[in-house]
Amino acid sequence: MSPSVVVHRTGQGPGTWAMGSLFEHLVGAQQTDGLLGMSLVTQPPGTATPLHRHTAEAEALFVLEGRVDYRAGEELHELADGDFLYLPLGVPHAFRIRGQRPARLLSLTVPGGLMGLYDEVGVPASELRLPGPGEGRPVPQEIGRWNEVGPRYGLEVLGPPLPE
Repeated sequence: MSPSVVVHRTGQGPGTWAMGSLFEHLVGAQQTDGLLGMSLVTQPPGTATPLHRHTAEAEALFVLEGRVDYRAGEELHELADGDFLYLPLGVPHAFRIRGQRPARLLSLTVPGGLMGLYDEVGVPASELRLPGPGEGRPVPQEIGRWNEVGPRYGLEVLGPPLPE
């Protein structure tokens, strides 16, 4: 069966709360025969990932608004509104959201599937907004789930997050 046309209307979800962030799923692997996944991601200041790499997909990131420090390999890129970054498969990377306001990012993976990791680690968002206090999983529980789920998605943690 060939994939169907997908139209996603603003604010129609579904969404996931993970990493204290909102992942609004625009299109997923199940809708594209595994070819791509795309989400609108909103992340508060200070959000940071550990240094890691993906062994199953390449990523692309378009910054709609906000500031992101992004380490790709040995290079550090300071990204802001309108900046784009393509990350080939297997490149070690980490990022941190900077500034005083949340960042909004368009995140794409090729092939699709990585967004399923956030669904397994996080919880369904009751609304398409950042989670409030007490919403989502407690950080220690979420970290434990990342360690359990990550390898199934080809996620390899290599080191600590970017410093504050």
